[in-house]
Amino acid sequence: MRRTLAGLVASALVVAGCTVPAFAPRAEVEGEPSAAAPGAAPRWRACPEVADEVAGRAAPDMRYECARISVPRRWSASGTAATAGPGSGGTFEIALLRARSTKQRDRIGSLVVNPGGPGGSGVDTAVYLSFGPAFGGLPGTVTERFDIVGFDPRGVSRSSPVECVSDADLDASFGYDPDPESAAQFDGLVALNQRIGQGCGQRYGDQLPLYGTEQAARDLDAVRAAVGDQKLTYLGYSYGTLLGAVYAQLYPQRVRALVFDGAVDPRQGVVAASESQAKGFERAFDNFVRWCAGNADRCPLAPDARGAVTSAIDKARVSPVEGTDGRRATSGWVFYAVISSLYTEQGWQELARAIEKLDGGDPADVFRLADAYAGRNPDGTYSNLFDANLAVNCADEDEKPSRQRIRELQGQWRAAYPLFGPALAVGMLTCLEWPGRPDPYPTGKADGAPPILVVGTTGDPATPYEQTPALAEMLGVGRVLTWDGEGHTAYPQTACVTNAVDAYLLDLTVPREGLRCPAR
Repeated sequence: MRRTLAGLVASALVVAGCTVPAFAPRAEVEGEPSAAAPGAAPRWRACPEVADEVAGRAAPDMRYECARISVPRRWSASGTAATAGPGSGGTFEIALLRARSTKQRDRIGSLVVNPGGPGGSGVDTAVYLSFGPAFGGLPGTVTERFDIVGFDPRGVSRSSPVECVSDADLDASFGYDPDPESAAQFDGLVALNQRIGQGCGQRYGDQLPLYGTEQAARDLDAVRAAVGDQKLTYLGYSYGTLLGAVYAQLYPQRVRALVFDGAVDPRQGVVAASESQAKGFERAFDNFVRWCAGNADRCPLAPDARGAVTSAIDKARVSPVEGTDGRRATSGWVFYAVISSLYTEQGWQELARAIEKLDGGDPADVFRLADAYAGRNPDGTYSNLFDANLAVNCADEDEKPSRQRIRELQGQWRAAYPLFGPALAVGMLTCLEWPGRPDPYPTGKADGAPPILVVGTTGDPATPYEQTPALAEMLGVGRVLTWDGEGHTAYPQTACVTNAVDAYLLDLTVPREGLRCPAR
């Protein structure tokens, strides 16, 4: 459970921004109430079956309720339904789950959570966070004072999901060489991204910009109203920090307390953001290599873990190992196994063993790590995680470097960040070949909002630490909390971080300026 939760709230999509592994969308339940009309109170129903589906069981002393609300497909600048333009007059359904402790006392309100992505399920995350600290969830001091409310943003999982990328194309994308050096290889990746973009354009057309972050942030205010809170208390991880930051700019007077963990710098364009992730993953991989050298009893790749991993990817380019089901562990799948393992320090030993087994002819652990990252099910189907990720990221992004510029950066970043740079460069092809027009979000101060807690981890590969003070500075009311640890996101992993965040959520006590928490 702890490992699953860590993966759920701590992942990033190299192809086009930050994301998380997600679970398959839940099928509609027969007899489930229809979504409440915009502005109407939701109709909650008991839904213990969602906890069973997501985590295999309900958490002790927890009750689960679900509801659906309707939101305008397109919000106007004033925060009302738009009356003209694509999406006007239509609605999306937003799925909500409320986890409430049977030990609740002195209730403060609702803590709304988002795991990031874009594409991660807040419904799933609320279930996992309800399990308490023994399983990596929230402390009882929080769950006994707040309802934990998760929502799937528009286009994600249970909320009017975007579905336009075939399983075959996702297999091809993840399995593709992460550094296509020859012109033919590069052109093949361009063609794959063109096919994906064309398919989504044919299905959604001029509706594609409706999945952008500003529209989702306005949905977040509808969630706040639906749970009956005058002001929002919110915990956002990774991309969830961007979603929360946009909310704070749009509705500063409706903020009670916002925690942004694994911060995204909203002012970075796609080139700067991609290079930042290349640096972050390279740094995290160096940390893994050093750990390996100093822990040879637990790392079979010692003393040269970088050489072993690089060799494994190179071998997979020419002679991929075939699994018992006939699936081939190409260089792309090996690469994403590496990516997946860097989100938590616990993943380092798993990576070492997976590469060792791959060298012995067994790719099962490589596939397990990569599939967890990709959201690939054992039967070869995928959740809509990456469909939604592409729709949101490409709606947000108005910077589109040319193919020639991407090709140049591929070479430059190969020299600077040899393992991750090329993949981050060619990942920018995705939105370049995307057909929808952009709908960029605002990037300014949250004037009038109370202090906002921005948490950063020095060893974070996916949202490198440098973005933490940048987000705090942009908002103007940000207060930085630093964790000198490894992996993506920090709360609630150590007592120091947990105590500081809990005091802020419960009592609005802001940590002192410059507070740093030790790794352990």
